[in-house]
Amino acid sequence: MERKHHSGWLERTELLIGSEALNVLKNANILIVGLGGIGSFAGEFLVRAGVGKLTLIDGDVVDPTNKNRQLQALNSTVGQSKVTLLKNRYFDINPEIEISGYEQFMMPEDMDELLHTNRFDYILDCIDSVQPKVTLLKNARKHKQKIISAMGAGGKLDPSKIRISDISLTKECKFAQSVKKALKKDGIRKGILAVYSEEIQPKSALRLTEGALFKKSFYGTISYMPALFGLIMASETIRRMCGLKKPMC
Repeated sequence: MERKHHSGWLERTELLIGSEALNVLKNANILIVGLGGIGSFAGEFLVRAGVGKLTLIDGDVVDPTNKNRQLQALNSTVGQSKVTLLKNRYFDINPEIEISGYEQFMMPEDMDELLHTNRFDYILDCIDSVQPKVTLLKNARKHKQKIISAMGAGGKLDPSKIRISDISLTKECKFAQSVKKALKKDGIRKGILAVYSEEIQPKSALRLTEGALFKKSFYGTISYMPALFGLIMASETIRRMCGLKKPMC
């Protein structure tokens, strides 16, 4: 059943995009996978725009190192579930929103089942590890679900270098190169919308790790870049759903 919007806190949104588009958002169902610096802000912007239903997936808890870039990361929230923190925050913005949360890192079979049994208006892929990201992208393709994928925000400083295009056109992003290489093994070369930065990453910003949670290395990150990636993902999602932008792919 279609939801009815009210003219209260969404009044200014309705003034800009109109009642029809606002109803589209109120009835939208969005999946966000990965609630770090990109996903947490993407969710925030979707909720504040009036999106009516979210599914949030992340098995992580807040670490002190998250405080430089993640919305839910505070001294008071260290050690707490990212999913739970954001659910509470989003409910505080819009008590009428429907939110499903999975406090886990999804296995391939779990992701396949989720996308088989649920239809989402859009999936926002905010995963920061290659293997799980590729699994999600392949399953979205398999089940013909619309998806926008975030590439690497680490090692980047210049907001003017952020782009959104088909993944085949990405450049100057080591993370995107790894994702494309993995997708190519399954015959996927294009048809995935990606947010990335053309800025060249300095080698000095790279640190090697022991490979925990599929990560072998990571780049240093500035506060605003992940949020900007999330902003662009939310903007693209909203404008496409509401017919405010012509799709490029």
